[in-house]
Amino acid sequence: MMETMWPLEAAAFVAIAPILRLSRPGDGHPVLVLPGFSADDASTVPLRWAIRGQGYSTHAWRLGRNVGPTRHIVEGIRNRVHELAERHQRTISIVGWSLGGTYARALAREYPALVRQVISLGSPYRMVEGDKSSAMWMWRRYEHLHDGDLDLNRIAEQNRPRLAVPATSIYSRSDGVAQWQTCIDEVGPLAENIEVHGSHMALGMQPAVVFAVLDRLRQPEGEWRPFRAPLAARLWYPRPATWQPRPGRPARLVDV
Repeated sequence: MMETMWPLEAAAFVAIAPILRLSRPGDGHPVLVLPGFSADDASTVPLRWAIRGQGYSTHAWRLGRNVGPTRHIVEGIRNRVHELAERHQRTISIVGWSLGGTYARALAREYPALVRQVISLGSPYRMVEGDKSSAMWMWRRYEHLHDGDLDLNRIAEQNRPRLAVPATSIYSRSDGVAQWQTCIDEVGPLAENIEVHGSHMALGMQPAVVFAVLDRLRQPEGEWRPFRAPLAARLWYPRPATWQPRPGRPARLVDV
């Protein structure tokens, strides 16, 4: 049902677009935006427009449709990170929608000296082999092409080293595509979750998401602080959950 709401969410983005131009501009650092599974750069146009409007050097991935970790895509996103970091001589923020956010976290682990922060939107990075989602049938369709060496789900997220850069996981319990429990992090000094209302298909243009992304990008490098919703927008942001492991027992979810 929530997936049928995305036209209304898109309309809400159009309505708040003029307000975005009144926001305090950022520092102009480079931001790479990665599309979700089966999507391409056209899907991230509204989000990139909003980010660019705040003065950031905003970049698409330029790799066509995201059909999963093919060799072309894996080598392409690695080269894109190096290219942008070298061109700007600054660390880059990576914003990834769905599978794009899973890529973003993998890149941050590989190149922590090049990545400033990671922001994921409805990204099921806690999925492991055997887990399912409503998009699994499409994943199977392209799986024979997945010959890249980017390790996405062979190792459970809780068994990987924690990211060395700030990470913000934005998720919705009414996502409709990704199970929200697979999209959240264990809250820590450099990790946070932000819950919003909305559907997976419109996360990249949902007003609460856009405001949160801009707020995260606006933080001075090296001075990361957890997100605090403005008083006037508190209803947009329910109390988020955190992933909490228990020694010798399955991890559980708790509210924070």
